[in-house]
Amino acid sequence: MEEKEYYEQIKDWNFDEFQIETEEFTNWDMFEILKSVTNENSRILDLGTGGGEKVIKYFPEYAKEIIATDFSKAMVETAKENLKKSGRKNITFRIMDNLHMDVPKEYFDVVVARNTPSCPKQIYECLKPGGYLIIHGVDKYDCFNLKKLYGKGQAYDDTTPISIIDYSAVIDAGFKDAELVPLHEREYFKNEDLLYKFMLKVPILDEFSEEEGEVKDYYLNELDKEKLHEYVLKNTCEKGIRLIRRYYGITARK
Repeated sequence: MEEKEYYEQIKDWNFDEFQIETEEFTNWDMFEILKSVTNENSRILDLGTGGGEKVIKYFPEYAKEIIATDFSKAMVETAKENLKKSGRKNITFRIMDNLHMDVPKEYFDVVVARNTPSCPKQIYECLKPGGYLIIHGVDKYDCFNLKKLYGKGQAYDDTTPISIIDYSAVIDAGFKDAELVPLHEREYFKNEDLLYKFMLKVPILDEFSEEEGEVKDYYLNELDKEKLHEYVLKNTCEKGIRLIRRYYGITARK
């Protein structure tokens, strides 16, 4: 419930306010993959949609049906407002807990999970035979030099990386053709204040274990500014203050 209240307060995941510049080093684009496996008859489920910005902007307009879900009422309300502004007609936003999915069996052609907890076994059941699963996640070594400075963070003490935990769960659920791709990016912030506000919004430095399946039971409402300043001094370059990001992509078929 504390996690849900946190997201109720945030209401959206639109990071435009932080003016982040991104440098990508891996040729893996989940939205291009999505387009390559869909057509005008495709039904798509998006898990953990947040404020819906990415679905509205990047999911195919030609798809027959897109259902995008989040477990936060405030997030879904934000998404619905964004949908009205967009004029798109093939998207429906609704409330749903990813770990307790209430969708029809063998209904979707593609399920997408972006930076959110998910249950591959439940996803498998709601996919049609031959359907696709596409996952984009944040790995253990994301911002690892920053985590080491603070001595804590998402999956910081875990032995097994989050990507391997998720990949194993996908295989165990019965999926075939499962592939795991490490994704390397750098993000640049224009100043320390923007970085500080960003770190309060994302769970990078929150202490919880993916390996042990812990629920995120708290989120930051303050941050040691002296340590952050130390990080800034060591990681400022011509492009700005650098964060080294480590994500992962998983694709699989039923």
